[in-house]
Amino acid sequence: MRVSVSWLREYVDLPADLPTGDLEQALVDLGIEVESVVDLAATVTGQLVVGEVREIEELTGFKKPIRFCRVDVGDANGTGEPQEIVCGARNFAVGDRVVVILPGGVLPGGFAIGARKTYGHNSAGMICSAKELGLGDDHSGIIVLGPDVTAKPGDDARPVVGLDDVVLDLEITPDRGYALSLRGLARELSHAFDVPLHDPALAPAPSGTETPAYPVEVRDTVGCDRFTARLVRGVDPSAPTPSWMQQRLVTAGIRSISLPVDITNYVMLELGQPMHAFDADRVVGPLVVRRAEAGEKLTTLDGVNRVLTADDMVICDDTGPISLAAVMGGETSEVVAGTSTVLFEAAHWDPAMVGRTARRHKLFSEAAKRWERGVDPAVALVALERAVGLLTEHGGGTPGAEVLDIDHVRPRTPITLPADLPTRRVGVEYPPARVVALLERVGCTVAQGVDRLSEDPGAVGVASGAGTALSVTPPTWRPDLTDPADLVEEVVRLDGYDRVPSVLPTAPPGRGLTPRQRRRRAVAGSLAERGYVEVLAHPFVSPELADQLGLAADDPRRPAVRLANPLSEEEPLLRTTLLGPLLGILKRNLGRGHRDLALYEIGAVFHPRVGAGSPPAMGVDRRPTDAEFAAADAVVPAQPVHVAVVLAGDLDPAGWWGAGRPAGWADAIEAARDVLDAAGIPGERVEVRAAEYAPWHPGRCAELRVDGAVVGHAGELHPVVVAALELPRRTCAMELDLDTLPPTPVTPAPTVSGFPPALIDVALVVDDSVPAEQVRRALEAGAGELLEDVRLFDVYSGAQLGDGRRSLAYKLTFRAPDRTLTVEEAVAARDAAVAVATERLGATLRGA
Repeated sequence: MRVSVSWLREYVDLPADLPTGDLEQALVDLGIEVESVVDLAATVTGQLVVGEVREIEELTGFKKPIRFCRVDVGDANGTGEPQEIVCGARNFAVGDRVVVILPGGVLPGGFAIGARKTYGHNSAGMICSAKELGLGDDHSGIIVLGPDVTAKPGDDARPVVGLDDVVLDLEITPDRGYALSLRGLARELSHAFDVPLHDPALAPAPSGTETPAYPVEVRDTVGCDRFTARLVRGVDPSAPTPSWMQQRLVTAGIRSISLPVDITNYVMLELGQPMHAFDADRVVGPLVVRRAEAGEKLTTLDGVNRVLTADDMVICDDTGPISLAAVMGGETSEVVAGTSTVLFEAAHWDPAMVGRTARRHKLFSEAAKRWERGVDPAVALVALERAVGLLTEHGGGTPGAEVLDIDHVRPRTPITLPADLPTRRVGVEYPPARVVALLERVGCTVAQGVDRLSEDPGAVGVASGAGTALSVTPPTWRPDLTDPADLVEEVVRLDGYDRVPSVLPTAPPGRGLTPRQRRRRAVAGSLAERGYVEVLAHPFVSPELADQLGLAADDPRRPAVRLANPLSEEEPLLRTTLLGPLLGILKRNLGRGHRDLALYEIGAVFHPRVGAGSPPAMGVDRRPTDAEFAAADAVVPAQPVHVAVVLAGDLDPAGWWGAGRPAGWADAIEAARDVLDAAGIPGERVEVRAAEYAPWHPGRCAELRVDGAVVGHAGELHPVVVAALELPRRTCAMELDLDTLPPTPVTPAPTVSGFPPALIDVALVVDDSVPAEQVRRALEAGAGELLEDVRLFDVYSGAQLGDGRRSLAYKLTFRAPDRTLTVEEAVAARDAAVAVATERLGATLRGA
């Protein structure tokens, strides 16, 4: 939010000589982030003066319209003669007063102005637009000063356009919606400097009348609990927005449109109450405030035809929806150039409804930004009176005596606050009288009583005021104050965060990382060392993902948790597998021109607990009981931690040394083995078997087992899945459930032998259906203690072996810890290993 200090001073008596640094620090101390403080006077150097256009000569023969102007700048140019300036803008005429920067001046961004010949004419200086002066983004035309501006040609233009002011650019956090207004900021600064506040919301305003200003029916009093309106007839459609109002709107980053619309934006900035102006002559019949019907359409002011849902609130007339309530008005009832009867509306809408509507339609208007953060429901009539007064003052017209006020606002519920709670929570002494004084400064109504429920088992010591309870009713403009913890935060904030000591707790000795943390770090490090790049994907997925991955109807990964308030209506579910979002990141990187990718992610997946019910309601005024924790945990989805990798393109790059090697299903399986090894699972406890499991190719999918239990799958993705997700052919992936892995066993120190090994190769012929892993286990079982290592180094199949047969060649390493093995001992061990493989799997020695 951008706001000028001069405007703020109208509502709070800031010290006249207040340095900008002190003002910035005060806002920061109050918890308001200051993006920048800009002294506008220093942004433009040189002579910036008011000029009056005397002559305009239209130049032809160029690609765009060009004007050669003679502008009276008084004696500012030292000659008293009109200044010759070439300009391309078309929104001014002879006799208009404009803003001119003379040669030698410098505009924001270091743009120096000089005299030069252009388009066949001499041009000395520039006629300026708001964008060129850094006052806004409007570059459609130059600034034309209104008739209310008394400056004459040659006068300094800085005070005229607001370049003599200081502008604050503030970042307002979502919990402080009241600060998105001059009223809210002025209140905060009155606390910081202990100076009087002139609250514009205290201005008198007429209450609702028996006869409404316009017939309105509110059918949903939850979505809209207050609706007020007033009419102004006989408005001059040609009345311009006063320059001072335009200047303040431009400074705030809002484009000037027309007088009625500008007034609604001005009142929104001033009071924090978003409003809407209807052309009453274009409204057909009475207004109805209701939920939209699914499929209804509305063309909003931005020209977009929007399809509505049943969760949207709309304002309708006899023709249908004419406004997307609290977000943006519609084209059919907007104020146009000939509008003479204006219907002002100021309502109060449900913040959650507005937030969902804005996100659903991707329409984050200034009004929606305020509504979803909370707006004061008590200020609607004051906003109407302010808007009507401004319109009749500057646009003529007669305000109607009738005032519509449909009020269903519920009163605020008092909050019980133990007077010693701020002291106990923060560790700073806050006497009860100080707590009461600070809360009343915020606008709360505080009543005292006796608290018999203020025992806090987590409190250390007894603070002053123990046993005393305060009944605190928050003001209407602070919807964020709902719990005792919120009130404690206000006490600490206003008393000063600098009073809170910075004391770090002593770390308990002898702890460090948990086994789960160590395993996760080891897995991440192992994959990174092998060239995989870690990514962090959003855990949100679309309902269509399960079909794209080919999950069966009874697949346990198909049921998913649906978010009550998703960031995007297109992705309202929580992931049940890492592969969906991870493959989305793979696709995005491929679209950016990357071809060889090896990505991994370690994160939680979410499985709903069917029939678990709803969680218990838990506040923040105390620690939940063990029973409440258990009841909440029973509802929370199961969240096991998985690890997944995806591979596409070449795993080994091509170069002058030869062709590259594309990633294949075996690399995905090897990645799974690396993960299990990094997790501390010995190789002899790991088994790899062929499997059929979506989304993998049924002929190129392996399941990973540890102690006989399936912990994950790896291989090449199914061609249908690859096509559905628009991925390269032969894309491979792996996913393991780290939480199902058994604890890492204690690894004994290896025995190191100083004697030489005996190396023997053996090739066994087995059926195609026999996994190589089973053959390896059979060789280990038969070879005995002398076997140090067994490794598969060749797989062969051919006609000479017979159909359905293949040869697996293994390298056996034998070694004794206390002697050099003889040939006879090594051969005997090899024969014993082959015998067990023959007995278990029907293997035969190749060539035997």
